[in-house]
Amino acid sequence: MTKHFFSDSTVLLGRSLRHISRSPDTIITTAVTPIALMLMFVYVFGGAIETGTDDYVNYLLPGILLITIGSGIAYTAYRLFLDLQGGIFERFQSMPIARSSVLWAHVLTSLVANMISIVLVVLVALLMGFRSGAGVLDWLAVTGILIVFTLALTWIAVIAGLSAKTVDGASAFSYPIIFLPFVSSAFVPTDTMPGPVQWFAENQPVTSIVNTIRDLLAQQPVGADIWIALGWCVGILVIAYVFAMAAYRRKIA
Repeated sequence: MTKHFFSDSTVLLGRSLRHISRSPDTIITTAVTPIALMLMFVYVFGGAIETGTDDYVNYLLPGILLITIGSGIAYTAYRLFLDLQGGIFERFQSMPIARSSVLWAHVLTSLVANMISIVLVVLVALLMGFRSGAGVLDWLAVTGILIVFTLALTWIAVIAGLSAKTVDGASAFSYPIIFLPFVSSAFVPTDTMPGPVQWFAENQPVTSIVNTIRDLLAQQPVGADIWIALGWCVGILVIAYVFAMAAYRRKIA
């Protein structure tokens, strides 16, 4: 059964990736908004924001990477919704394939597409002056955190795609997720915020993830932030996966 699942997921992943390769504008569009935000904050607002760092783009980039992922997962919900409406799920259910492989193909496609978008954003950041002395292990740790974060949000996108009634509803769920980094340490230090906002910013998942990535790229001690960040990511991933599979079973019942 395990071998059956992996082979089926691989075949369906190839199908989804072919769809993306035929419409590369999906990845480009996903990266455009974060890049535009990065340009605006660095060249318009950056001079007025005091973060204690020499180059604002170094401070800003971790939050922009999370916004990139938040933008990208909307397409997962959108593609999943279109598959449901197009009847392809019913066709798959009539075939001798592992049922969960249909969802995993969409999830892995999201992971691949988001990683490509992140690479594009990092390349633009390098052109804007981003520099890091981080070593291979630091970059691997950053990549690992971003992968787990992407998987966690993608499974939330799966729930939205399975539950939505319209195309707009399938992708609209991502708006609060994209907004969340703005109320965190992604753009400004949290100690500059008023009391209640500061409390929320310091205790929501994005801040610990951003702080961890920022410290890793700056070769600074990460402290407890990395465990808090992983706890949030893994916790969201597990809960979202359970609810997504439950929604999927109800959908195909």
